Amino acid sequence: MAKEPKPVDPDKTSRTQQFVETYRMAKKSDPRLGLWILGSFVLGAAVGAAVFSFLPGSGILHIVITVVGALLLGVLLAMIIFGRRAQNAAYSQMEGQPGAAAAALRMLRGRSWKTDPVIAFTRQQDVVHRVVGPPGIILVGEGNPTRVKQLMLSERRKHERVAAEVPIHEVVSGNGEGQVPLPKLVRHVQKLGRQVKPAEMTDVLYRLKALDANRSAIPMPKGPVPTSMKGMRGQMKGR
Repeated sequence: MAKEPKPVDPDKTSRTQQFVETYRMAKKSDPRLGLWILGSFVLGAAVGAAVFSFLPGSGILHIVITVVGALLLGVLLAMIIFGRRAQNAAYSQMEGQPGAAAAALRMLRGRSWKTDPVIAFTRQQDVVHRVVGPPGIILVGEGNPTRVKQLMLSERRKHERVAAEVPIHEVVSGNGEGQVPLPKLVRHVQKLGRQVKPAEMTDVLYRLKALDANRSAIPMPKGPVPTSMKGMRGQMKGR
């Protein structure tokens, strides 16, 4: 009897494997992805060829430079288009799924950001995630607006008791009025400003660790969140 293949950790896969996995994931909701990549490559190569052909020079060296420059520009444009459409495809697949906001918040990487998914939840799968970074403490809720509001209010009071001087922001992920759409969530969090210095982060995290020690174990809501989002960090970073 054949053994089932073990799941591959996205963090341990090569760039090529991540690219292939991301492409397969994105193509499920974007069937024309291949045509967009091919078309952008051809367009970029054509523009590159036109630009480099006007550069001074002649002979074989000039031809080589023109060809190489055209190929590089074509690949660059193709990768940009691929990254954007793959990102949109990932978000469209996550939209409305439990834990979608937590998956998007994984794009906040580096020492300046600490993300804790599902620090509070209801039986109806309304959840609150927490991000600690330069803006301070950001509570990110997703689910029913009324229940999430009450859940976030409770969490805000708990956090104010242990970190009263730290700014606390509340963000609700969703498409309703006053909510932040999932594709704009990471950028919205990054734009909340810089109010906590890196040297203060250790103390804030230590206080929150004490707060979390009194919590019971909270299960992460199950949902078809694309694992290839990890492989897309480099493509989505800084957008």
